[in-house]
Amino acid sequence: MDCVRIKNLVLHANHGMFPEENTLGQKFVVSANLYADTRAAGRADEIDDTIHYGGVCHMIKDFMKSHTYKLLEAVAENMAEMLLLEHENLQKVELEIEKPWAPIGLTLDTVSVSITRSRHRAYIALGSNLGDREAYLNKAIESFSSLKGCKVLKVSDFIETEPYGGIPQEKFLNAVMEVETLFEPYELLEQLHCIEAEAQRERDIHWGPRTLDLDILFYDDEIIDLPDLQIPHPDIQNRDFVLEPLMQIASHMRHPLLKLTVAELFSNLKSVRN
Repeated sequence: MDCVRIKNLVLHANHGMFPEENTLGQKFVVSANLYADTRAAGRADEIDDTIHYGGVCHMIKDFMKSHTYKLLEAVAENMAEMLLLEHENLQKVELEIEKPWAPIGLTLDTVSVSITRSRHRAYIALGSNLGDREAYLNKAIESFSSLKGCKVLKVSDFIETEPYGGIPQEKFLNAVMEVETLFEPYELLEQLHCIEAEAQRERDIHWGPRTLDLDILFYDDEIIDLPDLQIPHPDIQNRDFVLEPLMQIASHMRHPLLKLTVAELFSNLKSVRN
């Protein structure tokens, strides 16, 4: 990916743990690597097609001066979010924020915090088999779209499917949505649980009836295997209620563990079922 670099932007701002740091202020040095596709700008020679480094420098200056944080970590985290929200073509940002005059009573050149933050692509399964199923799915999509730093890119058709897991219950309405998010995996899971809670989701019976079920199927190409979070979602390859709607919007998506595309997984499942 192409990169626009800003190195050692010197600013005076009011951040720190001590009252005098917040009132008198001190020197900070900011460096940023801004990752975006610059090909269109290179070919057309138009500034609107790239990351305007002059504009970004002034945005960083205004941000540093209009906020006060105790920790460099908070400065970096919130600045990265601001830059990603303000520039749709910015895919990833690497920030280093240095504090040359850190008041620790010892001589040093500088202390700094460096972070990398980026946009992420995820696929989320939606399901409901209680109440107004379609309304629950539509509300979930709307709620996700309203989250800061989140965007719904595609939504499959809603399909009616038989319940999975052997527990007698009503049929499900299922769908899959492709989303862009600034949330990390655990943060995304927490937000999905909040949306489920808004729909009065109860977790009394495993694989039982529910007003709303939201599952992370894929998150970039990450592989996570922890007690409370597995990505890719386990057993995708055996779930036609996931693969069928996923086929509509991401047939090319390759399972990072099984090394097969969604189209191949769906074809294999149909062969087994037939």
